[in-house]
Amino acid sequence: MTARNPLSLTKSPQIDGAAPDALDQLRQWVAENGVEEIECVIPDLAGIARGKVMPAAKFLREPGLRLPMSTFFATINGDYTEEVGPQLYTDPDLVLTPDYGAIRAVPWANDRSLQVMHDAQTEDGSAFGIAPRQVLKRVVDLYAERGWFPIVAPELEFYLVKPNTDPDYPLEPPVGRSGRQSVGNQAFSLSAVDEYDEVIELIYDYADAQNLAIDTIIQESGPAQLEINLLHGDPVKLADEVFLFKRMIREAALRCGTYATFMAKPYGQQVGSAMHIHMSVTDAQGGNIFSDAEGRATEAHDAFVGGQQEYFGAATALVAPYVNSYRRLIPGWSAPINLDWGEDNRTTGLRSPRATPAARRVENRVAGADANPYLALAATLACGYLGLTEGLKPRVLVKGNSYSRDRDLPFSLLDAATALGESEPLRSVLGDGFVDTFTAVKRSEYEQFMQVISPWERQHLLLNV
Repeated sequence: MTARNPLSLTKSPQIDGAAPDALDQLRQWVAENGVEEIECVIPDLAGIARGKVMPAAKFLREPGLRLPMSTFFATINGDYTEEVGPQLYTDPDLVLTPDYGAIRAVPWANDRSLQVMHDAQTEDGSAFGIAPRQVLKRVVDLYAERGWFPIVAPELEFYLVKPNTDPDYPLEPPVGRSGRQSVGNQAFSLSAVDEYDEVIELIYDYADAQNLAIDTIIQESGPAQLEINLLHGDPVKLADEVFLFKRMIREAALRCGTYATFMAKPYGQQVGSAMHIHMSVTDAQGGNIFSDAEGRATEAHDAFVGGQQEYFGAATALVAPYVNSYRRLIPGWSAPINLDWGEDNRTTGLRSPRATPAARRVENRVAGADANPYLALAATLACGYLGLTEGLKPRVLVKGNSYSRDRDLPFSLLDAATALGESEPLRSVLGDGFVDTFTAVKRSEYEQFMQVISPWERQHLLLNV
């Protein structure tokens, strides 16, 4: 493993982002800890970290910066979609505003560095509604207007794989400390976790430096497939943490000579990687509105589930955002194919885990690890919000194998993007501008994918049709 620079493992500052002297607090902390660089970060539609790096002195002298609006019109391969209109060509600047309550160390950097999360605004000071962080904030604000406060807890799965520099070759599991590659199902095996102890220990080091709490790390079903569970909390804070974790895990893996991938389905004959999302809603007093005084499930709980079932099919593109995502959503591979609801039933798309009344929650199992965490949380919460406000009822609870029941999730990215674009209720919650831009980008990505001829097509069609 490559040695890490101990200077870069400075702990993250604890700054009250709402305080009027937040910038002064940061100035003092930077001076006391010898920070040299600041990364100004904003997540794009794909959840990729975009922004600029500058000397700490410049940032503290001139906080805030500008980025072109086209940053949010890019496809995953770096092209731009023409459908967004004249803004693509005029490409006006957005003003990025630092969130002083969302500052973390950059423990893998060679010099002492901080990364500062930013929000995007237009020139007149209005929130830029296409930015994923703002989309999630919009949904959370709708809850707050009703006196509701959503609580989420994501579970993030990923694979470690051997370095793969030629995309024409299939992926392989990395070689562990035993000198062997992982094979088969080793779910919850402690020995399998120990095989990649170097990577996991570095993840813990980096998480500690960034003040990121890890609930558990477990071995999942696939070879060298791991899962990190995060503590529950505010949706924007947790989306920030998943965003930071994905970047940090990739860096830790690279330092140890391997790759970490959050592809939904990196191996054809292995299970995919999910981002299961546990959700509950509290009132202003902190009480869980999903349980009544006698500990029973409330109408609010049922309405939340009903909203997921009614609208999440149209929201699927936000949690399964790539053509590869739909390779995971097939029967029998530990991923749902519908929005059935079950109690402690992992074959259903929606699950109510066994919990005390105070911890009653709904788990959405559709989202993939490849999803932008801000948009995945916005999608699940938007559907729950619609269910709550419309007083929807859930379908009959499913006790058996939901994999054998009818599919009600889209079959492809194109189907999913079309359904999202046509959903007026979701547009009312997420914003027309965001939905139009997101679906345009996804259509463009699908068209780009269709230009690539796969080995399957050459194998089965070349001489047979």
